Amino acid sequence: MSDKKAVEKAVCLIVDDIAFDRRMMRRVVGKSCPGLPMIVAHNLGEARRRLRERTVSILFLDNSLPDGRGVDFVSELAEDRDLRRVPVIIVSDFPSPFMYAKAQAANVREVWSKREFVAPAVQRAVRAHALH
Repeated sequence: MSDKKAVEKAVCLIVDDIAFDRRMMRRVVGKSCPGLPMIVAHNLGEARRRLRERTVSILFLDNSLPDGRGVDFVSELAEDRDLRRVPVIIVSDFPSPFMYAKAQAANVREVWSKREFVAPAVQRAVRAHALH
């Protein structure tokens, strides 16, 4: 970890390819956790870059992205010594039983539908899971 990365405040990373959903998620996180800095990624490739650039305290990850599935990406993170600690909440339009099973095996903290992405849930998740 670089010195610069170590002194920067950890951020919330939101990964979603749909602009409307990114705006909604940013708005909800901003209102429910006003002091938590946020960055966004539009796809998994960008998420990989963001995770290398900054310390991420919590990751809200869409499951269906143009370059892969979030649930598969979490398995990739679990193999990385530094990134396996990042708490992940998968946020999907239509969570399936298969997704829940795969997410549980990869140590995902929670799986939500997008309609469950509301301020009380975000506040609870950040308090319970975010790295400080």
